[in-house]
Amino acid sequence: MNTTTDVSPSPAAVLSATAAKPLKLAVIVGSNREGRFGPVVAEWLLRRVREHQGFEIDVVDLADVDLPTSLSYRPDAATRAELAKVSPKLAAADAFVVLTPEYNHSYPASLKSLIDWHHPEWQAKPIAFVSYGGLSGGLRSVEHLRPVFAELHAVTVRETVSFHNAGALFDDEGNHKEPAAAEAAAKAMLDQLAWWAWALRAAKEVRPYGS
Repeated sequence: MNTTTDVSPSPAAVLSATAAKPLKLAVIVGSNREGRFGPVVAEWLLRRVREHQGFEIDVVDLADVDLPTSLSYRPDAATRAELAKVSPKLAAADAFVVLTPEYNHSYPASLKSLIDWHHPEWQAKPIAFVSYGGLSGGLRSVEHLRPVFAELHAVTVRETVSFHNAGALFDDEGNHKEPAAAEAAAKAMLDQLAWWAWALRAAKEVRPYGS
């Protein structure tokens, strides 16, 4: 007589357990341009994320990575070394914030290269955007990024933070001169990102994506 019983945890138990774990958030600084303004916005963003709580932060700064634009299924040793700087961080993340400028109505090549060198690392994970630029505030970059990430089975959240004429908004210490609206937008974005990150992580615990 077989007395074996199924002791697998119930979906409700799995959801409860995963809700207690901090969310791993990778903040991607998308510009590697000389003289870039990105680090100013990145520091502002990281302060907002730390205030929000519930996230464990990892920063992926593309100025510290030299990924080639020529893709390969058999990357050479130098490329593997560069991938080793970023791929584990992307794989471990539950969610992403992509910080992007706008170059010629779109996002920078450094960011596209990072995206294209990876695939499963993005799947079934939420992505939020913080953009900066001139009159458009980088929003055209964001609109170009959404279908790219959709193709990679990622979920982009609606709420964004954008900085129009960004250089005039911050003082010499990197503090926003009139922060109320931007801070409110950041909180709304991070609230939405946290919901999706928890929901998608919990769903994958119960049923692997694509199964």
